[in-house]
Amino acid sequence: MDGALLAPEETRAEALGRVAALLERSGVEEPRRDARALLLAAGELTPADLLLEPSALLSPEARRRLDRFARRRAAREPVSRILGARGFWTQDLVVAPDVLDPRADTETLVALALDLIGARRGEALTILDLGVGSGAIVCALLSELPLARAVAVDLSPSACAAASTNFARCGLDSRAMILRGRWAEALDARFDLVVSNPPYVASGEIATLAPEVTLHDPALALDGGVDGLARYREIIDDLPRLMAPRSFAVLEAGAGQAPTIAALLVAAGLEIAEIRKDFSGCERAIGARRRD
Repeated sequence: MDGALLAPEETRAEALGRVAALLERSGVEEPRRDARALLLAAGELTPADLLLEPSALLSPEARRRLDRFARRRAAREPVSRILGARGFWTQDLVVAPDVLDPRADTETLVALALDLIGARRGEALTILDLGVGSGAIVCALLSELPLARAVAVDLSPSACAAASTNFARCGLDSRAMILRGRWAEALDARFDLVVSNPPYVASGEIATLAPEVTLHDPALALDGGVDGLARYREIIDDLPRLMAPRSFAVLEAGAGQAPTIAALLVAAGLEIAEIRKDFSGCERAIGARRRD
């Protein structure tokens, strides 16, 4: 590949600049941030190491690892998949192949859910996550709700396995049960909190997404049907029978979808509690309550 990757000896600072330049040429959105993350992992360094000793030489093995990482990122493989882990909320989660890579935007859903639960945080709440993926949402919620238990559902065997790994990694496996199935078809219980980050990309738009998404996230976790809203309709139809008294449902939304999703929730007999924006200003999470 790029001849710049063949430097026989270089300092930490030189390696950072070289890899950042390669990633910039490759169209990576934040090349220096990603180069720094790869360098830290390849060299088994802390941020302080890089800050305080930028002129220290990288070992030959660290250079070889960094070159491998850099080539993969230049081919638009996400950093989280290269390193096999993603920070989400307060945990480091395993990022598995064939499972959606959790995004920081989804933390908006977690924050809204916790705010809606409010003073009930210390209760033995029951949580249902429809489309659990990596388990990121359940891990975040259970870490903040010490007496809560969760049921996590996903159609993908890979997602069920990844979620199980992350529940165990976070010490939460005794409070989370995983079921393989399509949404809530096999459930007849009621829950205090129902959460979901369903597929919401319109089928015809998937091919236009960034290579990090189209090449590495599974289509099952992206495809929301012709208008991107098909999975919401399936989930929302079931919400009234899944929600216990005083309960909430919180759904993640794609850009511009929140008003339509809110209308679907109201049509199902629920009341909108809050629509919350993410850090970029997109209406990202919709919270609804039962009309008790």
